Amino acid sequence: MSTTPRVVVIGAGIVGANLADELTARGWTRLTVLDQGPLPLTGGSTSHAPGLVYQTGPSKTMTAFATYTMEKFTGLSDGDAWCFNQVGGLEVATTPERLADLHRKQGWATSWGVPGEVVGPDRCVELHPLLDRDQVLGGFHTPTDGLAKASRAVAVLISRAEARGAQFRGSTRVVEVLQDSGRVTGVRTDAGDVVPADIVVSCAGFWGREVGALVGMKVPLLPLAHQYVRTGQLPELAGRNDDVIEARLPILRHQDNDLYYREHNDCLGIGSYAHRPMPASVSELPENGEVTDDAMPSMLPFTEEDFLPSWEHSRTLLPALRDAKIETGFNGVFSFTPDGGPLIGESADVAGFWIAEAVWVTHSAGVARAVAQLLVDGRSEIELHGCNVHRFEEIETADAYVAETSQRNFVEIYDVRHPLEPRLSPRDVRVSPFHARQKELGAFFLEAHGWERPHWYEANARLVKDLPQEWQAPSRDAWSAKFHSPIAAAEAWKTRTAVAMYDMTPLKRIEVSGPGAVAFLQRLTTGKMDKSVGSVTYTLALDEAGGIRSDLTVARLSEDVLQVGANGNIDLDYFRRQAPADGSVRLRDITGGTCCVGVWGPLARDLVQPLSDDDFSHEGLKYFRLRHAHLGGIPVTAMRLSYVGELGWEIYTSAEYGQRLWDLLWEAGQPLGVIAGGRAAFNSLRLEKGYRAWGTDMTTEHNPYEAGIGFAVSKKKEGYVGYDRMAGLSAETVSRRLTCLTVDDGRSVVLGSEPVFVGGVPAGYVTSAAFGHTVGRPIAYAWLPSTLTPGNAVEIQYFDRRVKATVAAEPLVDPEMTRIRR
Repeated sequence: MSTTPRVVVIGAGIVGANLADELTARGWTRLTVLDQGPLPLTGGSTSHAPGLVYQTGPSKTMTAFATYTMEKFTGLSDGDAWCFNQVGGLEVATTPERLADLHRKQGWATSWGVPGEVVGPDRCVELHPLLDRDQVLGGFHTPTDGLAKASRAVAVLISRAEARGAQFRGSTRVVEVLQDSGRVTGVRTDAGDVVPADIVVSCAGFWGREVGALVGMKVPLLPLAHQYVRTGQLPELAGRNDDVIEARLPILRHQDNDLYYREHNDCLGIGSYAHRPMPASVSELPENGEVTDDAMPSMLPFTEEDFLPSWEHSRTLLPALRDAKIETGFNGVFSFTPDGGPLIGESADVAGFWIAEAVWVTHSAGVARAVAQLLVDGRSEIELHGCNVHRFEEIETADAYVAETSQRNFVEIYDVRHPLEPRLSPRDVRVSPFHARQKELGAFFLEAHGWERPHWYEANARLVKDLPQEWQAPSRDAWSAKFHSPIAAAEAWKTRTAVAMYDMTPLKRIEVSGPGAVAFLQRLTTGKMDKSVGSVTYTLALDEAGGIRSDLTVARLSEDVLQVGANGNIDLDYFRRQAPADGSVRLRDITGGTCCVGVWGPLARDLVQPLSDDDFSHEGLKYFRLRHAHLGGIPVTAMRLSYVGELGWEIYTSAEYGQRLWDLLWEAGQPLGVIAGGRAAFNSLRLEKGYRAWGTDMTTEHNPYEAGIGFAVSKKKEGYVGYDRMAGLSAETVSRRLTCLTVDDGRSVVLGSEPVFVGGVPAGYVTSAAFGHTVGRPIAYAWLPSTLTPGNAVEIQYFDRRVKATVAAEPLVDPEMTRIRR
């Protein structure tokens, strides 16, 4: 009798078939795949997908997914028929801005291990002779990209999984997910039969919202139509290919006009994102009946008027189309999400119900492997926080929010996007109690998870002229100057020399209470939790393999109440899953009902102490301690913490008192020259102190000693999650390390994800970077070999040039910690 779980996968498209293959390859053979459409061509997005596999993007995780898909499909075939045709990819630039972006993309490829080069117009035409050389400034060529034959791959994967024991049933719709005591027990089909299951995984694509609704799970995706046409026969392609090969030219992207192209034997296929967003209502799609290459529920009627501008752009780029005609066209339905990423994870309310949705063919095998690893091993070898369905806050899963943001992502899918570029709408969704005052000070807001976050304040522009010479930052190139202001230097200066107020409200705060609260956090973190009331601890949550799940700040407010400063909703979801069933631990997200202002700088005590009868002296409130106090009569919790490396406190209060607290501190600080500081200065100051940012500098792919935060792992503690994997690890045993770099020319500011070269060879990549206003030169943190030591020379690729940098000892500012402890 097999001891592996019984698994039902809903959806037999490219994701479901891949998942069945990955699970059965790991020995989980009690598996049934159900699809409402006929097999193997079920009528979903897979059935009409053009199959372009471009690996390179700004996300290391998504690139890894695509690379695995390429590698896996290259090894698949149906007799002599290919599942992956490695014709390569070519992205062309017709504007200087796009050409610069292709150099940036080539840097990502180098960082993530994908071969690729930027080539000139002549080489572009050599690679793709249909191009008009006069239209092209250059291109990015990736030889390992290519075309996936998705429908053929599905048939092969089904055959492999069936050979290992899996069962596939087409024309079978799941109408109910059965559950008992909050756990799935099976599914009921439209035929009335029950398929028992310990785990149910929805891989239903754009039907995923409806499947999720069967267990009350919000699946934040929007089905949108995307236009695709085929031309008639082109003389230039006649005789080049056949029905077996289909294509020899590289797949081509013309992102300046939101277009892509691929061969279909002697015809050309053209896909367009240039048209208006076209949301598709699943309830209005045709029913699954007989599915053919030209008729399926996911293929909507072609709207020619939407395609005409793209047709003209195509005829300009590819002269062979000037005498051609559009033979066929359709509007194909795909899934889009609020941030463009896939949705992976288990229901928060129904154990055993998982989803893997909004996944395109490009990433399908990689996502399926990750989900299989989650189910079988408990963790994915590839970091998944940007794909976790629980990364969204509640507002981000609301239908109106999903609809607007998903459509915006469709419009911007091929745009040149700056790393700091905020969404234009919706805005002012979540604001702190200080928001009105921030607007009065001319705050320039960026946005994250709906929160408005000041990046700098125009009110501080007057200080720029007063900056001492050593604090004056050099001018920046146009790219790094976007969403930046010289005002950030003035805000950093005042933080280091006087006092500044920072809005820390958007940081996730979780209240953990009850008689089991301390023991609960003791089990989940690397730090000692049973400290005295009033203690604050920087600690880590690890996964079972010792990877950094999150870094946390835990404050013991009272005997049975602790406040956890977390990194987002994923942490809250993790805590909820780990909470004991006996009710001894209560969890509450208190972010929205509270607020926090960081008061930092050498004059912070001069500002705060006169407002309170409580003792804010160094002896009265030591570093990493907290105090319940009153400031001007307002009840606050002051935590002696500083993520900018200066004296001060994180001061918390109820949201109802927030504006009053701000006004009180602001008025009291006027004689001291208090300013409001934004995230630009904050990021510069925290890098000067070597403070890590989870999700950017470190993830589950890294252990604490690699990340340089081994100090957060208590040597006196046993039994926490990940403890066994810490044995024998130290800063001396690691082969890679998060490394501090300073840029030699003193002016080149990189922005993150750029490749780093050692001895001319790619050796790592940048995580966080900023101009260090205190030290007067740019800073970058990068994952590099641990053999590098301070003084070693490296180079960072920035667009099409190499920037010299030097490994530096960290922290760059106040290594003795005297400023923060005075």
